[in-house]
Amino acid sequence: MKIATWNVNSIGVRLQQVLNWLADNPTEVLCLQEIKCVDEKFPAQPFREAGYFVTHYGQPSYNGVAIISLIEPHDIETGFDGDAATGQRRFLSATYNGIRVINTYFPNGQALDSEKFVYKLGWMKNLRHYLDARCDPNTPVALCGDFNIAPDDRDVYDPVAWAGQIHCSPQEREALQEIKDWGLVDTFRQYQSEGGFYSWWNYREGGFRRNMGLRIDHVWASNPLAEKCVAAWIDKIPRTWERPSDHTPVVAEFSL
Repeated sequence: MKIATWNVNSIGVRLQQVLNWLADNPTEVLCLQEIKCVDEKFPAQPFREAGYFVTHYGQPSYNGVAIISLIEPHDIETGFDGDAATGQRRFLSATYNGIRVINTYFPNGQALDSEKFVYKLGWMKNLRHYLDARCDPNTPVALCGDFNIAPDDRDVYDPVAWAGQIHCSPQEREALQEIKDWGLVDTFRQYQSEGGFYSWWNYREGGFRRNMGLRIDHVWASNPLAEKCVAAWIDKIPRTWERPSDHTPVVAEFSL
């Protein structure tokens, strides 16, 4: 079973890219972020015609999350306490064959001295509260999405330049560690301990060509699920396509 995550930076713009990727990479559960689309206009039919179930929680112009799956979802949740009230749609969760999949689009935070940064840290605290209240680390859980945080310096192309900056600040990394301490494993790091692997590259300055990126998109798993992880990788191919998202898919495969 494959679980993947991909910030598509507008499903309206990249619908065909997602369909093409799924045609080449059949995936049981694909979590999408930044769909930038209201629910009424989400292009669900092409996915259904390809044999997928579609669950979405969108809003106009910004944010929004969706899950495309070959498995029928159950127990769908949209938003959590302190999240839905803000109107920012960043959280979608459902169960697939006994695995609780949580699709998240963490706030960017903008800058360390901004209100958006305070919101980001508060949102992360609420996510940890959700895990404590609604999930069990002794059961299969996958936390996926664009975390907007590089967990450590291996995940940054220039750690010196990015030190203390948004996505790499000690405050963000500490808050992310608190979420991880609930009982989650970074599946990519189970198979790759070296640096230099990224999931996001700036559109400017030849970021992708020069591999000036950050690893901010993740598939994390609770221990019972992580023990069944047989592979995890970053698929850079979609980033080479015309008019790509600035992110690329991250995939984890499990033997169930």
